[in-house]
Amino acid sequence: MSHPNPNQPWLNSRISDVVFILSPPFFALLLVLLFPSQFQNAAGVPLAYWVFLIVFIDVAHVYSTLYRTYFNPGNFKKQYTLLIAIPLACYIAGVMVYHFDALWFWRILAYLAVYHFIRQQYGFMRLYSRNEQASRAGQLIDKVAIYTATLYPLLFWHLSTARHFNWFIAGDFFSFKNDALLKISALIYIAIIALYLVKEILVVIKQRWINIPRNLLVAGTFLSWYFGIVYFNGDMAFTTLNVVSHGIPYMALIWFFEKKKLDRNPVKSKIMALSFGKWGIFYFLLILILFAYLEEGLWDGLVWKEHQAVFKPFSTLPQITSSELLSLLVPLLALPQATHYVLDGFIWKAKNKF
Repeated sequence: MSHPNPNQPWLNSRISDVVFILSPPFFALLLVLLFPSQFQNAAGVPLAYWVFLIVFIDVAHVYSTLYRTYFNPGNFKKQYTLLIAIPLACYIAGVMVYHFDALWFWRILAYLAVYHFIRQQYGFMRLYSRNEQASRAGQLIDKVAIYTATLYPLLFWHLSTARHFNWFIAGDFFSFKNDALLKISALIYIAIIALYLVKEILVVIKQRWINIPRNLLVAGTFLSWYFGIVYFNGDMAFTTLNVVSHGIPYMALIWFFEKKKLDRNPVKSKIMALSFGKWGIFYFLLILILFAYLEEGLWDGLVWKEHQAVFKPFSTLPQITSSELLSLLVPLLALPQATHYVLDGFIWKAKNKF
């Protein structure tokens, strides 16, 4: 029996999807495996590599949301109230929480980020399953598998007290060691992987077709989250697998989606025309990196004072130590991240007309 739709459900094209959306977790894992002495220790991330990962990818990808919201005149006009209300609400809530307890501010932001990371993988899985005529059981197995790929490593992180890395700052995740629950969850994890593999084998036998991008997406999620959190126990390995696997595909999806949309319906926006026209990808990335450098420069100049050699234009800024001022400043500097996490729950839903 042949599959009713034998074409692979690429989002842009076979090559671009593989290179920019599906291969990053595999590439990141290969990099870690090729240089074990550099990646498999508990030490921090070298400065140049930190700039590449955090500024050029992690923080930069946050600002790519601008192209589906504030930079897009049509979307901004349609969703004006939402796009104003969300950052305002995030800032007010952030100030209140930080004033109450700084650790709880970072903890809530960390769990919000985790939720965003998990939902991105589920969202990609749904996009690559959009043309499938799978049974309800098959759809359920896919859903359980993609969530298991992310939730088991996170459960391991919470139940194992020996992790040598953090999401944002030390202590942002709760920790409650429980070896018995770890063993049970590991068995369930293995069982779900086996169930997914059996389901895919049966689909191939019955339909003589395999959804290549969806399977690569699921496999990459399992590998990047397991090796980044469970197998390796170093900040550099975790940051590499976490940031590369998440940030690059997100930026690629934004660029693919908005370029196709603007090719069909051009809008009167200089920044959109520049970022999606000739040499558009260059300007798109340049704008994101400039925003990211500005944000991280302000963080370093006003709060951390850790990488002044990288952020020299901001090195003369006074370090803020007043708890009252920090309760106003830190939520403001974290506002792009918080807004990105919350807005991402809206901008990919068709009913919200983004």
